[in-house]
Amino acid sequence: MEEHKLVLVEWVNGLLRSLLGLFGFHPHSHELIPPHLVMAFLVTIILVLLFRLGSRNLDIFPSRVQTVLEMLYRAFRSLVDDVIGTEGRKFIPALGTVGLFIASCNLIGLLPEMASPTANLNVTVGCAVFIFFYYHYQGVRKHGFFKYLGTFAGPVWWMAPLFIPIEVISHFSRPLSLSMRLFGNIFGEDLVIIIIASIVPFVAPLPMMGLAVFTSLLQAFIFVMLSAIYLSGAMESEH
Repeated sequence: MEEHKLVLVEWVNGLLRSLLGLFGFHPHSHELIPPHLVMAFLVTIILVLLFRLGSRNLDIFPSRVQTVLEMLYRAFRSLVDDVIGTEGRKFIPALGTVGLFIASCNLIGLLPEMASPTANLNVTVGCAVFIFFYYHYQGVRKHGFFKYLGTFAGPVWWMAPLFIPIEVISHFSRPLSLSMRLFGNIFGEDLVIIIIASIVPFVAPLPMMGLAVFTSLLQAFIFVMLSAIYLSGAMESEH
């Protein structure tokens, strides 16, 4: 949790203060980069390096890393095919990136001296807002701006005054739902683990940590599945 001073966060902030000091800047704030950003950057670097190394020497007889990457791709492809159809395979890079980022952010908090970036509302809101703009952009890209807006007015023009407010509220509630669900689950499970560990350390938190692994992956899956559903709706000619 963010109340606990993480060694990595302290080191990064100390390094940044030292670098700024070389140029004559002496910030008053002790924490220049908040913990959730440090952990999010760490997750991003790990994923980039992992996929960079795993895709360097692709072969018809795959290595273990290549096998894992192919399994991940097939999992996302299967989900997209079921929700959107084969047309939705072009969205796999975006959905896969968000899904793997969220899953890694959820899981990294279970390691010693680490924290889950998704236990901070700013991170989950950022992911949800990205999906919000992304599926609207894809809808406009396929149908055109005015035709896409027309899908908010309902099947017949005279029902537009009723449908438009409902559609607007529905769409703006989606990023709120995505972000709050993910934040609440990860923050809650991290808090429970910390409380149990403070009472009975080492052994007692292990069952909860095992459950947290499952829920971390489940929350990432739910986020990606709902994102795919929103994309499917945006790609349809009529809502």
